[in-house]
Amino acid sequence: MKYIGRTNEKFEVLRVTQENSQALKDFETNDLSLIWFESDNNFLTIDAIDYNFSTNQIICLTEFHKLEIKQIQGLRLIRFNKPFYCILDHDSEVGCKGILYYGSSHLPIINPNEQDREILETVWKMLKIEMVSKDNLQLEMLQMMLKRLLILCTRIYKGQLDYQKIEAKEVDIVRDFNLLVEQNFKEKHSVSEYAALLNKSPKTISNLFKSIGTKTPLEFIKNRIMLEARRQLSYTDIPIKELAYDLGYIDIQTFSRFFKGQEGESPSAFRQKNS
Repeated sequence: MKYIGRTNEKFEVLRVTQENSQALKDFETNDLSLIWFESDNNFLTIDAIDYNFSTNQIICLTEFHKLEIKQIQGLRLIRFNKPFYCILDHDSEVGCKGILYYGSSHLPIINPNEQDREILETVWKMLKIEMVSKDNLQLEMLQMMLKRLLILCTRIYKGQLDYQKIEAKEVDIVRDFNLLVEQNFKEKHSVSEYAALLNKSPKTISNLFKSIGTKTPLEFIKNRIMLEARRQLSYTDIPIKELAYDLGYIDIQTFSRFFKGQEGESPSAFRQKNS
């Protein structure tokens, strides 16, 4: 089921199996996706990393994720574009910038508990009802249902990361750090550079990440650089020297040492194995 608005607002709800799995890759610029797995043994390669997704796990993808389909048992797909609902514009209401979509150096995997699943199922049923409604309130109702779904997923994922341990303002700092890394990882490689943009000390940033119990801020930066490096090496023919410069390294030797230290093999070996 797909909704297309008067000004190109797009919202799609679809059940996907192996037979129609190509739908996962039929995205356009500015598309965001939420995937809710209905069964075990769903094998996908995302940004050159293999995943096996289980029943009721949820992931969020942007247009920038590189997706390869190995095996799909069953999933629910929700896809929408910026004209329908802009994550950045509505961030103060939803709070998923830097949590579910933008600013994450790794793939967020949401694991709802039984109570969460009951609420998510209710929202899903309401979405399907609204998809067949054809009145002048349909757009507003669909946006409301999507917002509710994103808020639920954000809350669940924050709970997984123990965000409750830090104050709301400090959570905002972590999220802003994540987004700044997303925007600047090719030029800025140190925690101190991002701390300066946030008018905070590097120690403050490190302590906030430690409170959440996740990666250190430096690991987050390195992971985001590696994510882009893996994507480019796996899915493009860009020369490694050019990739090194694009990622902010002064020469190919420095980049190669960094890559091997993170991946355990050289960029050329990684490309040969994954291309």
